[in-house]
Order: sequence, then structure tokens, then C-alpha cells
Amino acid sequence: MWTEDSLRGLINERLGDHPFVVVSYREPYVHTFEGRKIQCISPPSGLATALDPLMRASQGLWIACGTGEADGMVVDEESKIGVPPQNPEYTLKRIWLSHDEERGFYWGFSNEALWPLCHIAFASPVFNEGDWNIYKAVNRLFADAVMAEVGSQKALVFIQDYHFALLPRLLKQLNPELIVAQFWHIPWPNHEVFRICPWHEEIVDGLLGNDLLGFHIQYHCFNFLETVDRSLESRIDRENSVVVRGGERTLVKPFPISVDTELLSKNAESPEVEEEIERVVDEYDLEGKCIGIGVDRIDYTKGIPERLKALDRLWEKYPEEKEKVVFVQLGAPSRMRSGGYWGINDRISRMVEDINWKYGTRTWKPIIYLRGNNSPTMLAAFRHIAHFCIVSSLHDGMNLVAKEYISSKTDEDGVLILSEFTGAAKELRDALEINPYDTGDFTQKIVTAIHMDPQERRERMIRLREQVKENNIYTWGSNIVSEILSLKGD
Repeated sequence: MWTEDSLRGLINERLGDHPFVVVSYREPYVHTFEGRKIQCISPPSGLATALDPLMRASQGLWIACGTGEADGMVVDEESKIGVPPQNPEYTLKRIWLSHDEERGFYWGFSNEALWPLCHIAFASPVFNEGDWNIYKAVNRLFADAVMAEVGSQKALVFIQDYHFALLPRLLKQLNPELIVAQFWHIPWPNHEVFRICPWHEEIVDGLLGNDLLGFHIQYHCFNFLETVDRSLESRIDRENSVVVRGGERTLVKPFPISVDTELLSKNAESPEVEEEIERVVDEYDLEGKCIGIGVDRIDYTKGIPERLKALDRLWEKYPEEKEKVVFVQLGAPSRMRSGGYWGINDRISRMVEDINWKYGTRTWKPIIYLRGNNSPTMLAAFRHIAHFCIVSSLHDGMNLVAKEYISSKTDEDGVLILSEFTGAAKELRDALEINPYDTGDFTQKIVTAIHMDPQERRERMIRLREQVKENNIYTWGSNIVSEILSLKGD
């Protein structure tokens, strides 16, 4: 089993003197104000959670956008700061975007075009040429920032996600000696979907600047290879999953991302979480109830309305479950500057109110909706006490909520209800699998979870925990880093 120490050993042994640079939009640490005092927080981001251990091990450089209100007050003259704040082990370099750049690059093309395009959740992508031009300009801005750090030397650059589809090609044009890898954290759709983007050929060509391109699952790799085959002149070695274009090779492989299982298990049994469990059980009157949870960013891809429909059907069809089952929906606001997200927020709030009005009593509320940036301690408490957890994404690259829930179930007792449209469903076979659009079957799976035989619950959870423990975040890191380092040619 891979650990942070063994990953650190791998990197120290094989990285040598080559600089290691990670590039992402989101930063792993954000500086904000609490009154007049500056505090440093780690934002709720699966990407940051996954990469922070890797960066600690490599002691490299992480380049990301500065988004915190106090970010600019703590960096040096090169916009750099050592992180983590308590014990700096690597360097964070912040890039500053203007309001127009952030609007066009992040809110515009990244999240109104690429996000809905890649998540087949029936939300129409918006292709705005002005946003596309800003997206290209910001990718060039980050290319210049990387080059300012590595110059003409050989270095390893690890790019994150869909914000930087053009960056690999730009970097290789500026320094062909670079080893460039990228992990695409969201799904890759089939060619018929992706080709509706007016600039799909430029995006695919940009990604083929990578020496290594990673996705969560093999299916997304197949979709990407199909898109390349039908978009650009190239030679595809499907047996080895390699694209050859213009004499350059791009290896395309799956690397299912995961979580720090050991840390999450340890936190679930910490005194702070035990104290929080007592608080939430008392405050929300959960003693003796069957507790279900959902933990999501409020996003139209997460299938929250579909989840609420299934729960509505539960109490309608099985009135004997009234006052016995409580569902806690924890929701972090997401991309609220985008008009499409206002609608999903309003819809969820209305559905929760309707369900509570229809079935609630003076002493029992069927759904407790905790909207906001809930603390890690509160999330750990609810994961630990939940009898079942619902992950009903309409489309997801992986979904780490499922693995976080499993990691927190140190009592080995709980049921995961998991959408078949998540990458996690390919691994977590002992979950109860659902099609979130099939309300009837969805409701029956909730009933199954509520009344599952305790021995079966335990056996399923033990197998799920073994799976996540074996394929933890350090396994993901070691696999992808080993593949990147194998490209060095040393």
C-alpha cells in the first residue's frame, strides 16, 4: 500500500535535479480576512486534496490563480509563498487575473462552454468567441509564467484540468525539452458531442502537446482517442494508447484518482469529530433516526433534484418511514456568478421546502438542508454517523465524495448508493448502483439501503474500504508520477 512516505521516496529517488511544476486554476491554499486578521484556509477542492501530498513529497512549485482577498498581501515580490503555512514544504506562485480575464477564462469558456460540453447533463454549452479569445490569452499567460521559472532547462510540468487545454502545446513550442503531462479531471464525451465546439480541433491539438494525458477511466481515454481520430491527421496506436502527430507522441492512460483513506479514517475518530457528532445529533434531533446524507457542490451535474424526487417518492410510497428516516443534504455554493447556477440553487431550495411541507410534522423534518461552506469537522461527523450516502451525479469524472464516505466509515457499517454515471462506479462494485433518472428504481435502492441486513451492510462496507485503502491517493500519485518520470529518458 502506498503512503506519503513511500511516494516521497519515489520522487526523491527518481526526480533528481529536474524542477517539478504543477499548474492549475485553483490554488491549494487561500488567504482571506477574518475581521482584520489574515487566515490561511485549504479550500474544499478535490484537486487540491489530491495534489497537496504530491507537492509536499516533491517540494516543487505550484502555479495557480490568486483568488483570496488577502492573497496579494502575503506573497513576496515574485508573488510566491511557502506552503503549507505551518510547515512550508513547497512553493505556491500566484497569477493575477483581471476581472475581464477571470470572467472570460473561468466563468466564461471554462465553465459555460467546456464544463457542460464534457458533462452530458443536458445543459447547453455557450460558445462565445470573446470568451474563447480570453481563454487563449490566459493559457499564454500561464505558459509565460512557467517559462519564467524553468527557462530552457529540462523540467517536469504537470497541468491540471480543462482550464488549460492549450497550455501543453504552448509550452512545447517554447521549450521542447520539457516533459509535459496533464490530468483531465472531468469526463471526456464522445466525438459527436465534442465536435459541436467551434474550436474543438485547436483544443485537441493543444492537448496533444502533452507527453502524457491522463483521465479517470478507460472509457474517457477511448472517447478522446476517437475524437483525435476523427478530428486531426494523426496515427493512433490503440494497443498502446499512443497518438503520434507531427512526429510527437502522446500517451493516453487512465489513472483513477482517490483520497487519503488513512487520514480520513483517523479524522473520523478524532476527539473534535466525536464532539461535533454529539452537537449535530442534538441540534438536528437525529438520535434514533436512520440518517442519509448527500455532500455536494450545488451544481446541475450532481443530480440533486433527481435525488430529491426519489426521496419524495420514498415518503409518499412508504409512509411508515416518516419520522424514522432523515436525509441531510450538505451543499456548498458553486459558481454563483454564473446565471445557470442560480436556477439550480432556487430549484433545490423549493423542492426541499415542498417535501418538508408535504411530509414534515411539528417534531420531524424529513430533509435538513445545510447550504454553505460547511467545516471539514462537520462533514466528517455526518459522514461517520450516516447510515447511507447518496451520490447521484448525472455525469462525473470520478466523484471523491463516495470514497470520502467509505473512508470515514471506521465502524464498517453503512451503504453507498452510487450513480452508474460516475467514474467511481467502475471501482466500487459493492455500492448500490442507480440510474438517477429512474426515480422508481432509485427509491427502491434507498429502501434497500434502509432495510439491508446488518451482516450484508458490513460485508459490503469492508470490501469497499479495502478497495479504497488499496487504491488511495498515494497509489494514484505513484502511478501517474512513475509514468511521468519514465518519460524523462534518464
